[in-house]
Amino acid sequence: MAHILLAEDDLAVRDFTYRALQLDGHAVMTAHEGQEALRCLTVPGDCFQLLISDIRMPIIDGVTLARLSYRQQPDLPVLLMTGYSDVKPEEFPPCVIGFLQKPFSLDDIRDAVGSALRHAPMRSRIAGLC
Repeated sequence: MAHILLAEDDLAVRDFTYRALQLDGHAVMTAHEGQEALRCLTVPGDCFQLLISDIRMPIIDGVTLARLSYRQQPDLPVLLMTGYSDVKPEEFPPCVIGFLQKPFSLDDIRDAVGSALRHAPMRSRIAGLC
């Protein structure tokens, strides 16, 4: 299974998503906002196969986080999620390979993560290569 970084400022959504991903066998690290997630991406030895991020978060929003992560790790796929309808996918960086509208169900998050991992660049699928 995959090593996933989850950035979400809403505790209930973060916990639900975390548990759903763990039930599927993924190793999940959580961050409560974008700046914390960015720090997690730079920790030596941590290699993520997927970044899941809320779009609207304090300090660093999800789209900015995706752009910054793309500069550091261009092969890291990003799945964005939001509860807002004014999202403009054409403004997403190329690393964004999926988008999930809130509220979502357990099946929705499982399907979105499975699809994101299947369509991720091969390098990001192999644990240990960053």
